[in-house]
Amino acid sequence: MMWHHTYGMAGYPLDGLLLIALLFLAAAGVAVYALRRRDPAGGRDAAALLADRYARGEIDDEEYQRRLDHLRWP
Repeated sequence: MMWHHTYGMAGYPLDGLLLIALLFLAAAGVAVYALRRRDPAGGRDAAALLADRYARGEIDDEEYQRRLDHLRWP
C-alpha cells in the first residue's frame, strides 16, 4: 500500500479535514458571538421594562414616577 504525505490513515486528505475543522470552529465562534451580543431586554425599551417592574410590585409609585421622569428628561 502506497502512502502519500497528505493522506491520513483513512485515506482522506488532511487539508480537507483541516478545512472542515476550521469551518466548524468559525461557525462555533459566530454562534458564541451572536449569543453574547443578544439583547437581554428582548428589544424592549427602558420605559416598558420600568412598567413591568412597577406592575410586578418591585418598585413603588414614587420610584416609578421618578425613574419615568428621568427617562423622559431631554
